Amino acid sequence: MASSSSYSRLFHALLLIHLQICSSRKIIETPMKNDHNEENHITIYGKKEVDDLDPALKVFFNVNDLYMGKKMQIYFATNDPSTTPRLLAREQADSIPFSSSKLPELLDFLSLTGDSPQAKAMEQTLKQCELEPTPGETRFCASSLESMLDLTRGILGIDKLKTLTTKIHNLTDSGYTLLQEYTFLEKPLEIHVPDMVACHTMAYPYAVYYCHGQKGYNRAFEISLGGENGNRIDAIAVCHMNTSMWDRDHVAFRILGGQPGSSPVCHFLPADNIMWIPSV
Repeated sequence: MASSSSYSRLFHALLLIHLQICSSRKIIETPMKNDHNEENHITIYGKKEVDDLDPALKVFFNVNDLYMGKKMQIYFATNDPSTTPRLLAREQADSIPFSSSKLPELLDFLSLTGDSPQAKAMEQTLKQCELEPTPGETRFCASSLESMLDLTRGILGIDKLKTLTTKIHNLTDSGYTLLQEYTFLEKPLEIHVPDMVACHTMAYPYAVYYCHGQKGYNRAFEISLGGENGNRIDAIAVCHMNTSMWDRDHVAFRILGGQPGSSPVCHFLPADNIMWIPSV
């Protein structure tokens, strides 16, 4: 069995490697809004509070936009799988402190200053993960596949699960741009499931997913998209039908109009996000 000191050296090296990866991906250091009454999934897209002009916010749409032939500008970020942090094994993840109270010692362990971009990103992720859920919502953060599976199974009440992800095709073709106009090539296909859990990537030295679900309040769709530059995307989208607990200043309302409770909000999932549904 490896000694505690050897494990410490292993994790130190592992975290430093991932910090270098995250740094190269330009983790945004701007603090994000963390209102307890706000639906916070928007933080996944930019890791920060942003204004309406940020192209990364071109992911929201209305329920009445779900028809074949709909045209809209959509932002789909891409990640290089060779440099994307992976989930740790449960034993590794459980051995590393993951709480705001332990952040100073973790930063010291990693030789990071509190005002560095990496430290600020870690702080915001921890705050996001420690928020209390809104009524009717379940949320958790997972840094290992085992914990993600166990907690998702507990929420959905079923052992057999299926994953849905957004798939970007012909990505290597010339002309791909993150933001372009897409056309709904077919009638969106609704995924009829009683419940779902969506997991979004967060800014951290190793892979951390923020997962949440609300029983009976969401609808999911598979949407075939054709881009103006010739790109094809099989996209997963979620429509939040009950927004009564959302902050009225939520960026989705600033983009789409409407207000909490009377305006459902739909959004596309980035390619590195995961939706868990029961496997039937």
